[in-house]
Amino acid sequence: MAPTPVSSIKIGHIDDIQELRKTQPMAVPDRYVRGMSERPTQLDSAPQSSSMHVPIIDLSKLVGGNENQSHTELSKLSAACEEWGFFQVVNHGIDLGLLEIIEKLAMEFFALPLEEKQKYPMAPGTVQGYGHAFVFSEDQKLDWCNMLALGVEPYYIRNPKLWPTEPVHFSETLETYSRNIRELCQNLLRFIAMSLRLKQDMFNEMFGVAVQAVRMNYYPPCSRPDLVLGLSPHSDGSALTVLQQGKGNSVGLQILKDNTWVPIQVVPNALVINIGDTMEVLTNGKYKSVEHRAVTHKENDRLSIVTFYAPSYDIELGPLPELVDEKQPCKYRRYNHGEYSRHYITNKLQGKKTLEFAKIQNNISS
Repeated sequence: MAPTPVSSIKIGHIDDIQELRKTQPMAVPDRYVRGMSERPTQLDSAPQSSSMHVPIIDLSKLVGGNENQSHTELSKLSAACEEWGFFQVVNHGIDLGLLEIIEKLAMEFFALPLEEKQKYPMAPGTVQGYGHAFVFSEDQKLDWCNMLALGVEPYYIRNPKLWPTEPVHFSETLETYSRNIRELCQNLLRFIAMSLRLKQDMFNEMFGVAVQAVRMNYYPPCSRPDLVLGLSPHSDGSALTVLQQGKGNSVGLQILKDNTWVPIQVVPNALVINIGDTMEVLTNGKYKSVEHRAVTHKENDRLSIVTFYAPSYDIELGPLPELVDEKQPCKYRRYNHGEYSRHYITNKLQGKKTLEFAKIQNNISS
């Protein structure tokens, strides 16, 4: 989430996908049909070799393991951040019952009648409420996804009118869930700092009152999953992103690895973590944000709950001096984080294009 954009383009009526499927279950409107170069293929969804599996980090070995366990797991974390930009974390300390409850409530929200969900509309050019985000023109292709996005912390970024009153206990459960995810992010940032041989609390101290937002994505089944995308390819503007994928959902998240779209086979009870643009800038490109997207399924729906965690809007960011030298010259300029956040939410999702905002000109192609 970020401050309201300076300007926004008013977009005409956008059909709710769930309602569309009720009335025309086989229809895929032209506005959702992707060009040939963007369409997913069967090969994209095929199982990958074990060498292509996203790394798994056991947080309990970092928090309470012996010296050897901690050292081994820290090395795995470093390699995951540098080579993948994604990893799954197990034994993360968040109560599994809480994960089940927030998933249940999210599914109940998306199952509400349309008129109830429309009480929380996402205004054009903003990223809070129910609807479609990152839509800026009438001819822009839309994602096959309904979403509910909410600002969480600091309190001033919230729009209380957009927090659902139904289902019952939705808001209070989201508060508890978000506190737990915030603590997880703070822990992960400590170990990421250690993996870079930095002071353990460097990122947490630098971030100030960190910005936290949540987005719940619901992907209905699609009669022609080969024509659409659930979510366009993009990198995240955050420092860290935490993704909870609903149980029993078909594989939908894919990451771009060595120019190949790799599906993430989620481990039970794990949370998926990825590096955002902000961390790429701070580490001078050592830990890179990675393009990812979501695909759909012909018969199964899918839910994901995504938390974005980023520095305070008022701080200035740039590569850390400790990570700049003759071998790794400075790749990014210094900038205000709020300024970058406004830039991010006022541009459509288009790979890593938004990160060009931060690149020093002679590194624009790096």
